[in-house]
Amino acid sequence: MASYNTLTNLIPTLYESLDLVSRELVGFIPAVSRDSSAQRAALNQTVRVPIAPASGAVSITPANVAPDSGGQTIAYADISISKQYAVPVQWTGDEQSSLQAGQSSNIMRDQFSQAMRTLVNLIEADLAGLYTYASRAYGTAGTAPFGSSLTDAAQIKKILDDNGCPDDGNRSIVLGSTAGVNLRSLTGLNAQYAAGTDATLRQGILLPLFGLGIRESAAIKSHTKGTGTGYVIVAAGEDVGQTSISMDGGDSGTIKAGDIVTFGTGGGSGTGADYDTKYVVNADGAAAAAKIIVINKPGLLVARVNDDVCTVGNSYTANMAFHKSAIQLVTRAPFMPSVGDFADDVIEITDPVSGLAFQVAMYKQYRQVHYEVGIAWGYAAIKPENICLLIG
Repeated sequence: MASYNTLTNLIPTLYESLDLVSRELVGFIPAVSRDSSAQRAALNQTVRVPIAPASGAVSITPANVAPDSGGQTIAYADISISKQYAVPVQWTGDEQSSLQAGQSSNIMRDQFSQAMRTLVNLIEADLAGLYTYASRAYGTAGTAPFGSSLTDAAQIKKILDDNGCPDDGNRSIVLGSTAGVNLRSLTGLNAQYAAGTDATLRQGILLPLFGLGIRESAAIKSHTKGTGTGYVIVAAGEDVGQTSISMDGGDSGTIKAGDIVTFGTGGGSGTGADYDTKYVVNADGAAAAAKIIVINKPGLLVARVNDDVCTVGNSYTANMAFHKSAIQLVTRAPFMPSVGDFADDVIEITDPVSGLAFQVAMYKQYRQVHYEVGIAWGYAAIKPENICLLIG
């Protein structure tokens, strides 16, 4: 039976490990909306996030009673605790006795640090993979952003503004390291007289730009385009706001989730002002099978007509900008049986920087001790219109 006090002396080592892992290049976890606690959750348990719909205006008509209007059906997104992982740390008596005094404690500290680093990186990679839910994109595939100016940040702000994204200090843009190098190299950010601080020059700190918190992540995804070519709009055309775009003509190949598509007039080359708006495809492979391309909300900005050409953009790096509420992350400690298991001790510790709660369990075995550092999580992009890509 678990004594639930054996790990007490190990707590300083665990928190020292947390201090180390908190300095990893992690940009998504601090930027998204998080529901993180030491509460335990079972695999596939669902957490429901309410989403208020858009409201319509009504004319004001004086009367002797208040109007019976304003009722709405509140939408929601269900986020499943879809993953639970543990990283093991194991020691035998012989291994401990073969080390000098104090060495086992230092090695164990580093092992716990690496365990939590592994789990944080798994979650960070999952969040980076939500780039396929972005509304639109800006930038040039194959060319890292911020090569010469801050125009890229201004254009990203424009996309979010045009989509009605709240500008309340909770917008962020998460960049890969190459884009970060370009941004730090801009003279306007390095010159104290221009930036108002020497934080970028002396410490490498990336300051907010145009209301966007600037973060970096090692998990930024590289997207490889699909093989789709020759798609054109059907005769009926598509209206503004449409997200399911019907195609016909001599189309071939597949269009993948995450592909960047543009639309232009029939016979166009795929370049020019008519093709400037870059939409992000939401669903994998649907175009070849059903001749339908699904793009993310808010859908088409311009109505398209018969034989307008759909052009698939090149492969790219998916730097992401979004409002905090657009991406939801739910983390919990993995669920234990109500009567316990063979663990001699179990504790939950919370990372004070990322807010993630890790469960640490210890199992005393035959001439060895087995530790597990675990966490369970689920994630979802619930507001595509408040997400966009800065491709590079």
